[in-house]
Amino acid sequence: MSIDPTKLRDPPMPSYTFTIYHRDVFKKSKFKDYDSLLENRLARSHARASSLASIIENENRIGENETLTRQHNAQGSKIDREKVPKSTSTYFANGEYVASFRLGSQESRKYSENCFLHGERCLEDLDLSYKCTSDHSCTYYVKYGDGARTKGFMADDVITFVLDQRPVRIILGCSKDQTSGTTFSGEYSGIAGLGRRKIMGGYSLPTQFGADIMSMCLPGFYSATGSSLNFHTTKWPRATSAKLLLNIKYPSFYFVNLYKVFINDREVELSPSWWNFKKDLTGGIFVDTGTVISYFPQEFYTIFRYIFREEVRDIPLVDTPAAGPLDTCYKEDPSGRELNFPVVKLYFGSVSPSNMLLLAKERVILHLRGQYCLAFAGWDRSFAILGSYQLQGVGLTFDTSANTLSFDIDACN
Repeated sequence: MSIDPTKLRDPPMPSYTFTIYHRDVFKKSKFKDYDSLLENRLARSHARASSLASIIENENRIGENETLTRQHNAQGSKIDREKVPKSTSTYFANGEYVASFRLGSQESRKYSENCFLHGERCLEDLDLSYKCTSDHSCTYYVKYGDGARTKGFMADDVITFVLDQRPVRIILGCSKDQTSGTTFSGEYSGIAGLGRRKIMGGYSLPTQFGADIMSMCLPGFYSATGSSLNFHTTKWPRATSAKLLLNIKYPSFYFVNLYKVFINDREVELSPSWWNFKKDLTGGIFVDTGTVISYFPQEFYTIFRYIFREEVRDIPLVDTPAAGPLDTCYKEDPSGRELNFPVVKLYFGSVSPSNMLLLAKERVILHLRGQYCLAFAGWDRSFAILGSYQLQGVGLTFDTSANTLSFDIDACN
């Protein structure tokens, strides 16, 4: 059964703190069973990963045409001059998590699709154009990948945090005319961007909040309860840390310094330099909460998959995998016997316990239509994506002042 967003009782939150849910909490009733829900999720994720690939392959040519324009506030009056992009390309806006917050003087509750973690301006995932008039007002027209359309004006309004009644003003796109679609459905009121903070320019929430620290715990895929998204603070001890790497070509992405990967105690043997940026700044691995399973370049994945299969004991590999990009699946035991699968160890910077993210069964294996499938995939790209299935229930602390991403296992389970 799905949850009616209007009946959610969100606890009062302090400043710069939101409640987040997995988006499928609101969509369960639209599917006949969990398998069909999961298949839809995987298809959505694959489309999103392909869109991210197109951004990188097009060398992030977003917002190259900019102009000084005067925006409006929510009541239509003009506000300070800002540089805003006039046009972008077409990309796929879809995310896996939904944030609840109060927007505007009436403090009406909004459910904003947390479209993607690295998203500098979520509108960059669209076919978007701006028109700036002679009086320097700025309107926009957006066509989404799913065919939905919206147009309106650049505006500012306040997010009100209920616990301390603190209003925080942000710049946003204010739609005045839109068609229905999956991006702006009845469940959501908009899209929130969580890209890396920029000191100058940019409209992501970390940038507008001036937040060097952003922390969150992603609810599990089958969790009906919410978790938290925090700015400026974290409540987790930062047990394991990776280094955040700034890629000047893709400054909104959260790249990390993956060093080595082990399956149980067997190393996937490739030089650590394999994960470095190439001369053209492609390559590397970044975190994206809108992509479900993790993707590795095919050369690496082929070795990774081979070792994983060798480490699986006495469980037959199926000839026809259950779905999508998943190519390593095992039949569940007819007697209901619990099956044991290898663990995956990700080391960041060096092979050290303090730099290891340990992924056990629920973050390595995905259960679908009577099969247990490896929740990683290979693709013909030079970069890798660390997805949300591997990070569910993990406390994540992004600190762009210290350039670290910290992991705390089972922080919100």
